[in-house]
Amino acid sequence: MLSAKMEDYLKAIYERSVDEGEPVSTSSIAEHLDVTPPTVTSMMEKLAERDLIEREKYRGVELTPEGETVALEIIRHHRLIETYLAEHLDYDWTEVHDEAERLEHHISEDFERRVAEKLDDPDVDPHGDPIPSDSLEPLSRRDGHRLGEQAEGETVVVERVRDRDPDELAYLQEVGITPGTRLTVTEVAPIGMVTVSLRGGESVSIPDTVADAIRVRSPEQAANSGEA
Repeated sequence: MLSAKMEDYLKAIYERSVDEGEPVSTSSIAEHLDVTPPTVTSMMEKLAERDLIEREKYRGVELTPEGETVALEIIRHHRLIETYLAEHLDYDWTEVHDEAERLEHHISEDFERRVAEKLDDPDVDPHGDPIPSDSLEPLSRRDGHRLGEQAEGETVVVERVRDRDPDELAYLQEVGITPGTRLTVTEVAPIGMVTVSLRGGESVSIPDTVADAIRVRSPEQAANSGEA
């Protein structure tokens, strides 16, 4: 049996590998989990002893097939729970991440199956992140770009938003920016603000730290994936 903390680390490694590629550095894992690099190093030793990761000195770590399976299972639990809480228990999307973090390690496979059936096997969670299938096929590398990287005049569709900061999510919900929102970048200011125009004509100025939490795709990519 793995501890919840071990599963958290495996999940973090997988999520960083999808965003950044492999191998995943100790510093990236530390930032993702808000812990110190020495704490990460200690846990990596334990995971390597269980053959859940492979370590390459001075480069980083990669999941073994067994470690990847564990990570995908926990990610599936987490994102299904988030979706169920939002769609059937009236949780706000700012609340579901923390609840799912607490529950993801403890549900049975039968519970997971019933939740998936109740939700009609969704592809994405409320924040736009893909939900692994029940066969736990690896997720594709994310090909969306950060909103803060877009040039003035670019029209894009929001693919997903970072789910870890409730204040960011509350702000984005208030201004009407959620997965599937179409917007045009109208100004990129040197003082750290990105201004966008929404489909209804509203103009919204977003701090660059929040803009970097938003992944976007071109309207053509979004249309091909069924998002627009």
